[in-house]
Amino acid sequence: MIELKNITKEYVPNQKALDNVSLQIKEGELVVLKGASGSGKSTMLSLIAALGKPTTGEVVVDNKVISKLPDNFAALYRRENIGFIFQKFHLIENLSVYENIATPLIPSNLPPKEFSFLVQNAMDRFEIAHKKNVIVKQLSGGEQQRVAIARANVNNPKIILADEPTANLDAKLSANFIEILRELKKEKKTIVIATHDPLFFGLDFVDREVEVKNGVIV
Repeated sequence: MIELKNITKEYVPNQKALDNVSLQIKEGELVVLKGASGSGKSTMLSLIAALGKPTTGEVVVDNKVISKLPDNFAALYRRENIGFIFQKFHLIENLSVYENIATPLIPSNLPPKEFSFLVQNAMDRFEIAHKKNVIVKQLSGGEQQRVAIARANVNNPKIILADEPTANLDAKLSANFIEILRELKKEKKTIVIATHDPLFFGLDFVDREVEVKNGVIV
């Protein structure tokens, strides 16, 4: 389903974030990319999400070369396929819970009833509906992460990408996130997590752990 083919990524000349990396991820697989900060894990996620383009090589998703998509088609690809859970949540702090979760749906021009149903469903599922009208900057860290997870899933994406998802959570909230992942895995989502948190290592529902070091797969 996802294939990185001989990917090299340079942000500045002669400094490689990724160096000739190849990786295949099957549909419905949960893969943990593990490694220290700066190892290239987050770059791999950004390329799968078409948030950037490789310097050389190809990113292929469902037999389509998404690494060569023009920006407007890359945005459409993300909207239809990708749910991204960012390390620092990247919520719009002056908007409400409802408004933040709704943002991925805005370009879709859905009928108002369907639009509201999808947002409400995501809030209910991730147990944040009771905060529907609260401005997100007033939420706790755990509540903000539930908003971020609901936002990532509101359009029912096939692929979930999570970048250091427990970096800003305590042990209890991290354990809660693990259980949410377990449920998403049961739904046969394709999930890729970039992390150096040992909590993710050895989990019974993880299909593979892939170690990344200095821009290469070990």
